[in-house]
Amino acid sequence: MHAPPDHHRAPEFRAESAPSGPDVVLSVAELYKRYGEIAAVDRISFQVRRREVVGLLGPNGAGKTTTINMILGVLSPTTGRIHIAGIDLQRHRAAALAQANFSAVYAALPGNLTVEQNLRFFGLVYSVAGLGERVETLLENFDLLRLRNTKCGLLSSGEQTRVALAKAVLNRPRLLLLDEPTASLDPSAAQTIRTRIRELAVDGDCGILWTSHNMYEVEAVCDRVLFLSRGKILLEGDPRRLPAQHGAATLEELFIRLAREPLGDPVQGVP
Repeated sequence: MHAPPDHHRAPEFRAESAPSGPDVVLSVAELYKRYGEIAAVDRISFQVRRREVVGLLGPNGAGKTTTINMILGVLSPTTGRIHIAGIDLQRHRAAALAQANFSAVYAALPGNLTVEQNLRFFGLVYSVAGLGERVETLLENFDLLRLRNTKCGLLSSGEQTRVALAKAVLNRPRLLLLDEPTASLDPSAAQTIRTRIRELAVDGDCGILWTSHNMYEVEAVCDRVLFLSRGKILLEGDPRRLPAQHGAATLEELFIRLAREPLGDPVQGVP
């Protein structure tokens, strides 16, 4: 799943100013997704700002991937609104998705294409201007020059992740969505990827929404976290301060406590 933008001609639009200030790249308002009697995502609201990394945390089945799929336009919400760079996703899908991109370990690039071929292919999908120069820049920035003619199916997990990230920033997105980007990597490769992603946020103009089960990397990378459980946001804040604020020794301890607590029951130290 790479969620390329819809290239059907979109109607003229104006960026809506109400849900997004100039630095807000993602605004989610009362987002709700129901499957039968089950609310997979239950009226959540949050924002991601430019040069900010926001961690979307929660146990398996909490609604994280469903939320990301709705932001990518892969799923339609039952109710609620999503704005990307001030553009209403429901009303102007092509224009909104042109401002976003995505990477995940389970969304592998075509293995029979070389690194360069993959970047060129997705660059064409995203109508990237000056594609040849852009590909060369990304090959250098992500240390892929020596691998340019290697088929992606022959790369290590760390190398594939670097290619996937290069692909994800091809169109210079305002919003970058990363679903478990370091899940299959060894500690050294994961550290390299975390550093590169942090640089993308600090040095670029994009905001990043990141999901992970690794609380160490969440503390190292994220400016803010949202704890999601059974489709609801239970807690939000600075990952380095939240544990002490809620009587937990570590972020992992707080994560486990929130994941195990039934909704509606009080959590010690959590209002």
